[in-house]
Amino acid sequence: GIQPVAAGGQPWQDLTLWEDVVLSQGADFYKKALVDLDQKTLTSQQMVGVFDTVRKIESYMDNGRTGRDWNLATAMVINGKAGMQFMGDWAKGEFANANKTPGTDYVCAPVPGTSKAYTFNVDSFVFFQQKGAKDATPGQLALAKTIMSPDFQEQFSLYKGSIPVRLGVNMDKFDACGKQSYADEQTAIKAGGYVPSLAHGMAQPDATAGAITDVVTKFMNSDQDSKSAVEALAKAAKTK
Repeated sequence: GIQPVAAGGQPWQDLTLWEDVVLSQGADFYKKALVDLDQKTLTSQQMVGVFDTVRKIESYMDNGRTGRDWNLATAMVINGKAGMQFMGDWAKGEFANANKTPGTDYVCAPVPGTSKAYTFNVDSFVFFQQKGAKDATPGQLALAKTIMSPDFQEQFSLYKGSIPVRLGVNMDKFDACGKQSYADEQTAIKAGGYVPSLAHGMAQPDATAGAITDVVTKFMNSDQDSKSAVEALAKAAKTK
């Protein structure tokens, strides 16, 4: 009576699941497909298998997921209505708000097959060049220095639910999910499996990512077969 997989119906959620399955094929496969946009990789039988796996996972979702926000899917797990969710660290805030303790009430785990790989999604601050100034202004440097300081990184990440973007920050205050995520990240970096997320704007320009998202969303919301989805994927990857 418990839904195996909680999911929402937004395009970025579809793409998050799909790229997780791509990553499960290995970091090299992921990089060739989603970073290099290698046509041979995109049209391979292995990529057909990716879509097959996504279709299988989709069969474990409920029919009411269309248009559902990610946090409502998270609530399904929190309330015991669903077993798991493929989601980023921001979902941890929902569990914290429900007074759930990681390692006791719930666990955070990497997607099967991704033990030496890790997709990153980094929030970015952009400074516009000031008129007449060739270098960063003192104010810009002060803000950048503050943001990247170990103390700020620790405090921000503890509230956000993420791990510090800066390496070497003390992880003693972090919970079980944070510590595991940091350890997984270090393992992936050493193994050469640290890759940018396509679903969250790190791997490709918006036009390309949008075209691929359309392919994945169409596949997950229709009875399209995996082979034709792969053909559409290869075409979408050429979008500039």
